[in-house]
Amino acid sequence: MSQAYDDAQRLAQDCASSMYARDLASQNLGITIIRVSPGEATVSMAITDTMIQGHGSCHGGYLFTLADSAFAFACNSYDKATVASGCSIEYVQGAQKGDVLTASAIEQSRGNRIGIYDITITNQNGHVIALFRGKSYQIRGNVIQSETVE
Repeated sequence: MSQAYDDAQRLAQDCASSMYARDLASQNLGITIIRVSPGEATVSMAITDTMIQGHGSCHGGYLFTLADSAFAFACNSYDKATVASGCSIEYVQGAQKGDVLTASAIEQSRGNRIGIYDITITNQNGHVIALFRGKSYQIRGNVIQSETVE
């Protein structure tokens, strides 16, 4: 592997660690980072009984949140603060209590400020649960916040 690849990979991992430390939503839902690399991220979450809606499957908002977290870690992997400017999701099949879901984000396009990312959510059996597309917009600032000593 080249030094440039190693540096980019290390930066992506440092960005994810920095973001996750501040991401109380992902932490409280039990979302864990499995893998991150430049423009890509994979996260997972177990479906608990508190995530089940009135039809007996996982509430779509939790699926959206899982995909959105993968999207955030992928598009912020370059240490350029980036937010969502639009997202859509297609629910393919229901997730059940006890399922362990994995959301894998892959960068499709990245320009100066705008990026497009596709996220696939699968269950532990490899069945597709949902397909998510996110459009990112780069704002000012960095992901990794420097420590200040007072």
